[in-house]
Amino acid sequence: MGVRVGKTNSLICFPDLSLPVHPVIPALSHRMGVGGGDQGWAKCEEYQHSGKDNKQIAGGLLHERAATMDLKAQLCVLLLVLGLCVTLQVSAQEEDVDVDVDVEDDIGDLGDDELLDGQAEEEEKPAPAPAAAPTVTYKAPEPRGEHFFAESFDKGTLDGWVVSRAKKEDIDEEIAKYDGKWEVEEMKDTKLPGDKGLVLKSRAKHHAISALLLRPFTFDTKPLIVQYEVNFQNGIDCGGAYVKLLSQSPDLSLAQFVDKTPYTIMFGPDKCGEDYKLHFIFRHKNPKTGEYEEKHAKKPESDLRTYYTDKKTHLYTLVLNPDNSFEILVDQTVVNSGSLLNDMTPPVNPPAEIEDPDDHKPEDWDERPKIQDPDAVKPDDWDEDAPAKIPDEDAVKPDGWLDDEPEYIADPDAIKPEDWDEDMDGEWEAPQVPNPACESAPGCGKWERPMIDNPNYKGKWKPPMIDNPNYQGVWKPRKIPNPDFFEDLHPFRMTPVSAVGLELWSMSSDIFFDNFFITYDRNTAELWADEGWGLKKAAEGAAEPGLMNQMISAAEEKPWLWVVYVLTVALPLVLIIVFCCTGKKKPAPSAAEYKKTDEPQPDVKDDAEEEEEKDEQEEAKAEEPEENKDDAEDSPAEAAEEDEEAEKQEEAEDQSDEKQEEEEVLRRSPRSKGRARKE
Repeated sequence: MGVRVGKTNSLICFPDLSLPVHPVIPALSHRMGVGGGDQGWAKCEEYQHSGKDNKQIAGGLLHERAATMDLKAQLCVLLLVLGLCVTLQVSAQEEDVDVDVDVEDDIGDLGDDELLDGQAEEEEKPAPAPAAAPTVTYKAPEPRGEHFFAESFDKGTLDGWVVSRAKKEDIDEEIAKYDGKWEVEEMKDTKLPGDKGLVLKSRAKHHAISALLLRPFTFDTKPLIVQYEVNFQNGIDCGGAYVKLLSQSPDLSLAQFVDKTPYTIMFGPDKCGEDYKLHFIFRHKNPKTGEYEEKHAKKPESDLRTYYTDKKTHLYTLVLNPDNSFEILVDQTVVNSGSLLNDMTPPVNPPAEIEDPDDHKPEDWDERPKIQDPDAVKPDDWDEDAPAKIPDEDAVKPDGWLDDEPEYIADPDAIKPEDWDEDMDGEWEAPQVPNPACESAPGCGKWERPMIDNPNYKGKWKPPMIDNPNYQGVWKPRKIPNPDFFEDLHPFRMTPVSAVGLELWSMSSDIFFDNFFITYDRNTAELWADEGWGLKKAAEGAAEPGLMNQMISAAEEKPWLWVVYVLTVALPLVLIIVFCCTGKKKPAPSAAEYKKTDEPQPDVKDDAEEEEEKDEQEEAKAEEPEENKDDAEDSPAEAAEEDEEAEKQEEAEDQSDEKQEEEEVLRRSPRSKGRARKE
């Protein structure tokens, strides 16, 4: 434990816990950062048991105070870093533009006359138009390598494309026609003037259009890469935007392109309700029977919802490799991949063995793992007729129960409707309402004892279950060699394709298609994508609002985001204020600093003692003027001598008091006690 002595407020911790302790110790501990009260005593005891001297003790307390402040500072820095991380994460959601483009202002491309016309139009408007967003200069993409098909629609025509005029079979005549309209035009909210595409214009109609490849693609030693762009300008409710690679055949007629026209690959987005799909289907030919069967790729694990709802242009890419691997990319990011041998449903190769369809389970085959014990007997005291609930015989009717009052009565304020016809509607009765007399009573009507569980209830007796000694397991038919088994280790070698087509039905209109490309060279496909889709991405990114506007727009659509914003911004600020700007007030520094020394020093007077002395001095000063006034009338010289003598006397008394306090501290110190014991 310790005391604070002397006018320098030094700390002394005595190893003898039995000694009386000066009451200022907790205050000293509090000032040193270890808390007041019991915590201060405990900290002093902790240091005194460590065997440290007073210098080390004071240093330790100061070190703990500094450590506490360092901890608060680190916490504040951590909160600031977290807030910065959240801000950076939101900023990272803005798409980066990877393509180098020339950005120009629309005003820079206008002539003087056009500028004057534009100014005149602006003056006619009641409100000033917002500043025009920078646009990206559009240039039609050009194929720069080997390819089998390339179409950007920037000529503004459907040259090379054939619109189907066929009819679907086995359906109503009114909906059997492929009468949906196709147009070549710019997007409604285009960011690239001059960029045109193929647009599906009709809703709830069948559409079919196709075009021949420059030459048929044969699946041999080179990969197949198919890519194109889609923009759901009005969103998509139910419908598809997939392409079909039509199988090479002498009977192929693009004008008669229908849903049953043979295809080799179907690839692209499809959605109905909340089912978001990205198809990859190929038709595999059975080498034994010659029949074709559709093989579907596994469903992507990625969330595809955004591609259907954000009304942006997305690039869909399919890569098939000769080693039977495949990749599906959206916006040049892989969203699905796998093997044609292992990741298709149903599998390309059938199982080597199948269950014998002629094998049947024997009649005496016992599949029951447990049976009732045949030797069990119902106990004599088992009462199957005992009810599950019985009246509580200990229940007592509450005082004030109104037996003669019904729980519900006819509404006295009800009035029979004027149009009530008793011949048609029957006798009119007022509706029932709760009886107001029962509101202040515990209950109304006939009182009945409440029902409780019957302690003697056991229910219907059943024999216990035991292991079945005749259990033979679950029967399965025997396996036999699959008569239709085959092993195709090269499913990549599909039927060659000679045309690309869109055969669609959609409940949404204005689906935008653009920049179809088929090749075997990945670099060529990426160059085509950069010059086409890359420009769209850059233009859409340049036209997007700033981060703050995006956050506000998102919160308007989803109001719960305001809560996230408040927690993200306000909570760190509140915590910073709490940890950095609050806490216990540091007491005003004393006249003398703490002195790190082992030398005993006189105790500093308590605040209460100092206040008492001040009050006494003020009273004494208040009395002195009257005495001095009387003395001054008698003899000014004598009054001055008396004042000097009083001051000398006070100084002598103060020195005597300090000397006594110092001797008391020395007498109470362990060193003095030890010396006294030796003597």
